[in-house]
Amino acid sequence: MTGKRTPELDPGEMAAVVEEFNGFYIRLPSIQRLSFTTLSVLHTLARRSPLRLGELTTTEQVTQSAITQVVTRLENDGLVERRPDPRDGRAVLVHITPGGAEVVAARHADRVARLAPILRRLSAEERSTIAAALPALRRIAELGESQNEQRGRA
Repeated sequence: MTGKRTPELDPGEMAAVVEEFNGFYIRLPSIQRLSFTTLSVLHTLARRSPLRLGELTTTEQVTQSAITQVVTRLENDGLVERRPDPRDGRAVLVHITPGGAEVVAARHADRVARLAPILRRLSAEERSTIAAALPALRRIAELGESQNEQRGRA
């Protein structure tokens, strides 16, 4: 009796598919047209607020001066705020504001609205396959985030 063989996961193919998907996905929202770095900072803070400027420099892979400029613009727009770090009076923590969280939530809602009709064009089997893969994709994201945090501390 021959069983169905489970395909091996090719990291190169996965990277190519994720890059292709990300290229399409990051362009889905039609609202809040901000630079990629600006939006990335907002999304990072929505998940992990508050952070020090140095931590944002690491997560966003930009220079200290670049992150300072982005945070200043976001602060001027009322999307983030800086507060003293209670553990270190010389440092500041960057917090997302309710307005910043609203931008992130609105972009998510817009992506969902634009992605839903595309997903409906897939077969039931394709949708089921993607649904079954979501926990593994979430786990990859968690492992990658954990690895990046460890690098930031090194």
